[in-house]
Amino acid sequence: MPFPVGWDGHVATETEYDVAGVNAIAEAFEAHRPFLIGVAYRMLGRVADAEDVVQEAWLRWSGADHAAVRDARAFLVRITTRLAIDRLRQAQARRESYVGPWLPEPVTTDFGPTAPDTAERAVLADSVSLAVLVVLESLSPLERAVFVLREAFGFPYAEIATALDRSEAAVRQLAGRARRHVDEGRRRYDVDPAERRDLTERFLAAASGGDLGELLALLAPDVRLVGDSGGKAKAPLRVIESADKVGRFFFAVSKVPVTGSEFRYIEVNGAPALVVLVEGRPETLIQVEAVDGRIHTVYVIRNPDKLASLTLP
Repeated sequence: MPFPVGWDGHVATETEYDVAGVNAIAEAFEAHRPFLIGVAYRMLGRVADAEDVVQEAWLRWSGADHAAVRDARAFLVRITTRLAIDRLRQAQARRESYVGPWLPEPVTTDFGPTAPDTAERAVLADSVSLAVLVVLESLSPLERAVFVLREAFGFPYAEIATALDRSEAAVRQLAGRARRHVDEGRRRYDVDPAERRDLTERFLAAASGGDLGELLALLAPDVRLVGDSGGKAKAPLRVIESADKVGRFFFAVSKVPVTGSEFRYIEVNGAPALVVLVEGRPETLIQVEAVDGRIHTVYVIRNPDKLASLTLP
């Protein structure tokens, strides 16, 4: 293969050509890295696992025959999805021995210019919400892959079929089954961020102010508290249900003073959340889901491993 000639007539040496080729391969991958991380995180629910999968995808990409690759994004999504499916199968076995309820690792989200359209942003936020990611845990790895690619990123069925090495008819069946499971497994929560933050603030103010009546008034009768500590911090080891039990739990917890604590609101998984920092480190993350102005689910994440990578503004 002849080496390229520059505008000044300079003929590239073999070393220069190799460097240029390697740089082009790396740049092509980096252009798609954020998208691949988004796919892998929705598949796995852990940032570290998503990053590991994408790093392995890079190794596959760097050794591929790039002359035969017609669509870099499709090629990389196929590799990433298949690696994520393998990783998810391993993770599901580990989660059976997890201490207490398991919640996804929270991520700070700011879709910003990547989703300027309000409707598109809502779809992205919904697909990465804690509520959806929890329900996705009940799907098979293949169902989860189809759901993520179709519902979160709008991939055509034919392209998903190629990525998973399945027929388009089979992919459509997987998509329908996954969609039904997700619809059955979660409530349709209110998505107004301002209302959710307001409810969170009022909820915590009532708890810390010792107003049990106001606290209970903010909770739906069938409210659920899901705490994730992994056995590494104090948190309920079972889901707490009913307004009375959840209200009294927070009422009691709020009476325990924590020195050096700071409260900060950030956007996590597409919605407002409260982070409690102790001596500058995230110790607790609280996020609520609401319907018709009342709290139906409270997520509390206290596993230090899941809070360590949380990005704070």
